[in-house]
Amino acid sequence: MPEHYTYLLVDLCCIIVPFLFSFHPKINFYKQWRFFWLPCLVTAFIFLVWDVLFTREGVWSFNRGYVCGLYFCSLPLEEYLFFICIPYAAVFTWFCIGSFFNFSRYQYAFRIFSSCLILLLTFTALFHLQQLYTSVTFILLASVLGFVLNSKAAWLPSFFISFIIILLPFFISNGILTGSFINEPVVIYNNQYNLGIRMFTIPFEDTFYGMLLMLMNVAGFAFLKNRV
Repeated sequence: MPEHYTYLLVDLCCIIVPFLFSFHPKINFYKQWRFFWLPCLVTAFIFLVWDVLFTREGVWSFNRGYVCGLYFCSLPLEEYLFFICIPYAAVFTWFCIGSFFNFSRYQYAFRIFSSCLILLLTFTALFHLQQLYTSVTFILLASVLGFVLNSKAAWLPSFFISFIIILLPFFISNGILTGSFINEPVVIYNNQYNLGIRMFTIPFEDTFYGMLLMLMNVAGFAFLKNRV
């Protein structure tokens, strides 16, 4: 396959298995789609505005050799698909974990963990305000997580468990996008705007960026579902 389909292939590989298993009779996630799409699109809009601003600022850029060539507002088509494919896989995973397992007895432990994480993210952001990717990501995640914590969301334990589970496919897919298994990275990060810490080729901040993306989608899904 030509290299300029690399990013598109990553998007498709991330969603294909969750999409197919959405129709499994023991899961039936397709019946929950009405709770997924609105939060997904709202979150995607927020992240895409952020994406456009950071791309124009030079925080990151996209390697034209690994995208199909269709651009909208400085972003390749694959970047738009990313904010649908990744949230779908993440929410699907969380839905399955929450459907088959009960983590309510760990509610207190995860609330303590969340509080500590909020403090750590906040202090790190304040000490690295010049690193835009670090500070913006950490402040937003701390804010959203604080809101979720304050709302006493019962799904918080299953969220963190699900996030831990998806870290393996995250490292594979994000590793490809940052150049772990190919000649050049698909997404090029300017280290001037981050901590400069890499997990293999993946910027440290990407883990928390992914957590924020998943958290906003799960929170929106849970909010709509609880209103029914």
